[in-house]
Amino acid sequence: PSMSNRLLAEAVGTFGFFFIGFSGIAASVNLPGSIASAGVAAGFGLGLGLMIAAFGQISGGHYNPAVTFGLAVGRKFPMSAVIPYWVAQLIGGFIAVLVATLLYTNDIKDSLVTNPGKGIEDWRAMMIELVAVFLFVSVIITVATDDSAPWKGVLAPVAIGGFIFIAAVTMGPSSGGSFNPARSIDPAIWAADFGNVWIYIVGPLIGAALAGALSMALRGDKA
Repeated sequence: PSMSNRLLAEAVGTFGFFFIGFSGIAASVNLPGSIASAGVAAGFGLGLGLMIAAFGQISGGHYNPAVTFGLAVGRKFPMSAVIPYWVAQLIGGFIAVLVATLLYTNDIKDSLVTNPGKGIEDWRAMMIELVAVFLFVSVIITVATDDSAPWKGVLAPVAIGGFIFIAAVTMGPSSGGSFNPARSIDPAIWAADFGNVWIYIVGPLIGAALAGALSMALRGDKA
């Protein structure tokens, strides 16, 4: 596919992934008791898996600046395309924020902003995000790019979406459960609340870079 089509697929896929997840948050805010935290986690995990199934064959289905960066570090994606992908992801995510606040009322605006769990220090939240994204990108590199893996391709949406669901359930209550810089940057822009957004940029990008570097080392590639 052309670069323009790939970027459009990234924007639309990121929109769909975020909007489904944001819808779960909106239900928890506007309709208390209608959905549990695991339901919100399922929205993000299954939403990601479904959008990968829908558009992954066009753009690769990154929908996450950290994933794009990690794949580029691991030489599974051209570094020259990283910035265009980031822009497309941020645009798609921001549209999801706007549509969610329009459809579910502006009351959810602050609830979409990512913050560490109560009593969790910022550095701990950042490290949890780092470890989670390191593992996440390691899974993606295998199930989406490694020809030697028998489960490559077909199981990618299930494995990738399943990881986000599990991570959101187990690690999300502590770190805030972003695992995606765009997922945190876009709501922060709309709410004008940038206090903790650095956590969800620094942690995921470092974790993704480490995953890419590990992939190269395991393959025996030279930097």
